[in-house]
Amino acid sequence: MNHPCPARSRPAPSRRFLTLRGGLAVILGLIPAAGLNAAQPGPLGHLQAHRDIGQTVVPGAATFDPVSDAYRVTGGGENMWFDRDAFHFAWRELSGDIAIAADIQWPVPGGNPHRKAGLMIRQSLDPDSPYVDVILHGDGLTSLQFRESPGGPTREIQGRFRQPTRLRLERHGDFFTWLTGADDSSLERPGGCVQLAFTDPVYVGLAVCSHDATRLEQAVFSSVVLRSTPSLRAAVTAVESTLETITIASRDRRAVYHTDRHIEAPNWSPDGTYLLYNSQGRIWRYALAGGPPVQLNTGFANRCNNDHGISPDGQTLAISDQSETGQSLIYILPLLGGTPRRVTQLAPSYWHGWAPDGKSLVYCAERDGEYDVYSIPVTGGAETRLTTAPGLDDGPEFSPDGRYIFFNSERTGRMQIWRMNPDGSEQTQITFDAYNDWFPHPSPDGQWIAFLSYGPEVKGHPANQDVLLRLMPAVGGEIQVLARLFGGQGTINVPSWSPDSRQLAFVSYCPVFPRTP
Repeated sequence: MNHPCPARSRPAPSRRFLTLRGGLAVILGLIPAAGLNAAQPGPLGHLQAHRDIGQTVVPGAATFDPVSDAYRVTGGGENMWFDRDAFHFAWRELSGDIAIAADIQWPVPGGNPHRKAGLMIRQSLDPDSPYVDVILHGDGLTSLQFRESPGGPTREIQGRFRQPTRLRLERHGDFFTWLTGADDSSLERPGGCVQLAFTDPVYVGLAVCSHDATRLEQAVFSSVVLRSTPSLRAAVTAVESTLETITIASRDRRAVYHTDRHIEAPNWSPDGTYLLYNSQGRIWRYALAGGPPVQLNTGFANRCNNDHGISPDGQTLAISDQSETGQSLIYILPLLGGTPRRVTQLAPSYWHGWAPDGKSLVYCAERDGEYDVYSIPVTGGAETRLTTAPGLDDGPEFSPDGRYIFFNSERTGRMQIWRMNPDGSEQTQITFDAYNDWFPHPSPDGQWIAFLSYGPEVKGHPANQDVLLRLMPAVGGEIQVLARLFGGQGTINVPSWSPDSRQLAFVSYCPVFPRTP
């Protein structure tokens, strides 16, 4: 079920290593000597220039102190957000794969809690330019911010750690990853990664915004390191997982848990306090207040897959497990853990939804070579086949009022979202675009359908793909993009809405690239 991202070999490039004064170590690979001569030390260490970006009422400044080996960047500006930015930026133009790191401090306490200081990789100096940055806010929040297109909205992934001292931003081809910690030896990944296609060269440097157009704020950047290597895709050594939530109204993403293990398919608890997910054949519980994940007691069921979910009354968990026969069967057990009771006799069967009254389950099952949607009483017994069209029908889930079952079907040649009555009648297609759409999840308030979309060229629902989380009104209408991410299988296979319908939980994945010093 897991599809690790394949490693890509590359020739080892010859490199020319230079340790430069000015708080900035630069590794330049395969760059001619003329390029080095053009980047001699200037008035700002080895950064090339600095200026205000966007509309700033009070001019900013940047200085370098060779004694303390630190940069002081003073910036005004109303914000670095929405469709354009206003801040002070000190930069160097670079190409290829890039890493920039620094210790960041606010020398003057107080100030606007939303003031921002960070490390930025930017396509241009235009105020509406695409960019990626790692930002330390005045209140200690650290986030990965990004704008995907000129004049587009700014999005962010809020990190798990507050008030880190050292921040690091890396570019590997189109992937941008980040780390934070107290120092280089303690850097950790606080959240997921993003993909943006930038054209070389890019602007790489230090950014400060006061978040108040009438005043300036200063940040100190010390032990600054900047590394650039040729734009050759580094070999991927692993794929890590981030458990995230996204707020529907703002589209803000928050990383709640990150691990080098492969995790999948979060369910949000009815009381809103924790998430369930599967990993290594087990079900795990993660408290949103923090702490380590706790393994749920599922008895003999130690080969659980990513099809599991909580009953409407919050008392029972349905799981899909293949421990008994080697093929997936559906079981139920107490939500707090216990011995599973088998519900389906035929295999393979993959759970996807509870009826709102808790009396029946809907699932995808393969019978005689065809995958269709079935229902069964939660007490067991005979199953009822609800779809009969040739091709895969999958992902069934009830609307909260019980009037409909939403599912995905490839019967028209492309995987799309469909709706039917609980008895299987009036099967109606509700998405019609060029994407392959999977796993529709109605919100608890009945207003929305969230689902996962692959590109038109992708068959099935594989892992490690560029995918979209999308949202549409339950009654039909314009489809919105909630998030773009690296994911697929395991991202959002099962119901994952918060009980108040304000947020979704999902899993994103990120390749792990070899670290440069």
